[in-house]
Amino acid sequence: MEEKKSTPLGRKIWFSAVFFGLVGQIAWIVENMYFATFAQDIFANSGRADMSYGVTTLMVILSAVAATATTVFAGSFSDRTGKRKPFIAFGYIFWGFTIMLFALLPMKADASKVGLIAALLVIFDCLMTFAGSTSNDAAFNAWVADVTDRTNRGKLNSILAILPVIAVVIVFVGLGSLYNSANPSNARFFIVLGIIPIAAGILALFVLEDAPDLKKAEGKNYLSDTFYGFRRDVIRNNKMIYICLAAACIVGIAQQTFFSYLINFLIVTLGLGDSFVIPMAVIIVGAAVFTAVMGILFDKKGRKHFYYPLLAIMILGILSFWAIQFTDGLLKTVILYAGGVLMMGGILSLTGAFTSSFQDYLPEGTEGRFQGVRMCFMVLVPMIVGPIISLLIGLDAMGMNGADFVPPYTLFLAAAIAALPAVIPVWFVRKDSE
Repeated sequence: MEEKKSTPLGRKIWFSAVFFGLVGQIAWIVENMYFATFAQDIFANSGRADMSYGVTTLMVILSAVAATATTVFAGSFSDRTGKRKPFIAFGYIFWGFTIMLFALLPMKADASKVGLIAALLVIFDCLMTFAGSTSNDAAFNAWVADVTDRTNRGKLNSILAILPVIAVVIVFVGLGSLYNSANPSNARFFIVLGIIPIAAGILALFVLEDAPDLKKAEGKNYLSDTFYGFRRDVIRNNKMIYICLAAACIVGIAQQTFFSYLINFLIVTLGLGDSFVIPMAVIIVGAAVFTAVMGILFDKKGRKHFYYPLLAIMILGILSFWAIQFTDGLLKTVILYAGGVLMMGGILSLTGAFTSSFQDYLPEGTEGRFQGVRMCFMVLVPMIVGPIISLLIGLDAMGMNGADFVPPYTLFLAAAIAALPAVIPVWFVRKDSE
């Protein structure tokens, strides 16, 4: 493996990428993990734990649909305007206000209002997703593709892939004390979290800069441009984009099979209670270091050498969480920490690698239009298929455990099995890589 030279990005790009990427991930962590946990806690407090799996699944699926549809249109529109900055800045501001909507919901609902609370959870989640997908999924991700090239995006995308776990530390360790399932209301938690993207959006107006060579798309038909990446001739002429995204999609399905239930798995299934923050923090830091090292190696040695090892590491890590049920004492602790690092490190590193390869294949001037395609593969399908798998497994476990909400170990066995087909598209991506 010979070393390659990479183009310097400059401090301003690094700051904008990391800062606005991190703020976006803080908001998404709230959506991906806390909204699900929030809903599960409301129904548990209201004596309707049986609704937890159904409402969580509905929230995940409908927010995925909203995210994809929003990104398709917003990405195309940002191409036509030749600007990303306004979408990021004003989108983040609106994003913060939509997060604050959850402050209106109580932690316990009367029997007559449980249905209304369920509906509001789904509606608020979709509104928040609309704001986040416009600013982050469509505009910010297109901006990253604009300001990077083949020689440096492996490192940058790997750092961006770490940001979700750093966001978890910030939210859980820094702000987690504001949230308690036993509180009558957690309004302060959502208000404080909403302020973060609002402040970032205001800062973006003064700090963020579009790529100097970014130009307006020349397409005459907005609707045609919007669905550009879904046209048969475009798919035929850019096959590797879709093969790369198919690999990312399969990894995403595996992740989404367990991710929405991870917090309650640690708290309830493993019986860690409030001390779950300790292993969570260790796993996150370990996965972040692992992914950062992989990002450097991607640009120095080439991503092709790491796809299969990372896939094996990820599957082994996921399986280790399933195997925890057969262990006890020190061995159980070791598997929890080491397996967690392998699981999350593998997922994050592969996400960074696939995102970089996807950007490599983008035809110049179409970065925004292809973000909707990326969302279909990396968000929509995984967030529909994965939660359906966990729903079926969870309902089966509920049948055995009565009305208790205890995420089962089999979520991780199913996730590992779901990841196996990624071997096929990864072979093609690796073969075509430099």
